[in-house]
Amino acid sequence: MSDNAPFPLPLQSLSAALSGLVAGVARSVVAIHSHRSRSSGFVWRPGLIVTADEALAEEGEIAVTLPGGDRIAASLVGRDPATDIALLRVEAAGLEPAVLDAAAVEPGALALAVGSQEGSPVAALGLVSLAGPPWRSLRGGEISARIELSLTLRRQAEGGLALDAAGRGFGMAVFGPRRRVLVIPTATIERVAATLEAHGRIPRGYLGLGLQAVRLEGAGLGAMVMSVDPKGPGAAAGLLQGDIVVAWDGRPVESIPMLLRALGSESVGSTVTLSLQRAGKPVQARLTIGERPQP
Repeated sequence: MSDNAPFPLPLQSLSAALSGLVAGVARSVVAIHSHRSRSSGFVWRPGLIVTADEALAEEGEIAVTLPGGDRIAASLVGRDPATDIALLRVEAAGLEPAVLDAAAVEPGALALAVGSQEGSPVAALGLVSLAGPPWRSLRGGEISARIELSLTLRRQAEGGLALDAAGRGFGMAVFGPRRRVLVIPTATIERVAATLEAHGRIPRGYLGLGLQAVRLEGAGLGAMVMSVDPKGPGAAAGLLQGDIVVAWDGRPVESIPMLLRALGSESVGSTVTLSLQRAGKPVQARLTIGERPQP
């Protein structure tokens, strides 16, 4: 076969199929512009767009570039840093919601990540490198499955759709630690986005304590109380600055992130037993978890 010969038919078919998938989903993918930040999002429901919270500026105006290049203003409905999901509202007719599927994906399966850059689709092809059980983010967000992709994602494509080989959207592509590409699965998006649409926020647990990890005498770790919100749950439970939390409902404290992961939305209103060291003596306190105040 000469160097100028066409690709074998199977590769042509695969290439055409992938291009068709990208073209089909591109009608639902948009570019997001916020202060000094460029990312992607997708139409979740008419007039509502899901995007990656981490890629969205903390303040300032937000604009969306639609497929084809028209730019319109967007307003923030709500955001949840714990699951990396933000919901935007736009006033535009005819936007086509993305088709999302909650079916499980398998390691080794082909995966496409599709975002938008100034209204034009950008795509990356790779594999599902990990498909694991539910997990909690470092901020306490409940993610319905641990999915990682082996592909190179442009910064502007963060917040775009992750597709399987059948063109089904199985979640949102985001960056994890060391720019590892993670997927926020469809089930998590549906749950969180629906709550944001209804209430504008996701409740999170609040202790009203500033904590710092310390090493205990002998062995183990604890969380020293560095500050106490005088109106917070910790103050109501009688905790004092200098107390060291050594166990949470009988479970030894392993790290500050461990405590943060225990403060998910379902924790609000529940009561826990804290085992403390106070001036070298063991003390117990019953603390009712509050709801984190809105900034």
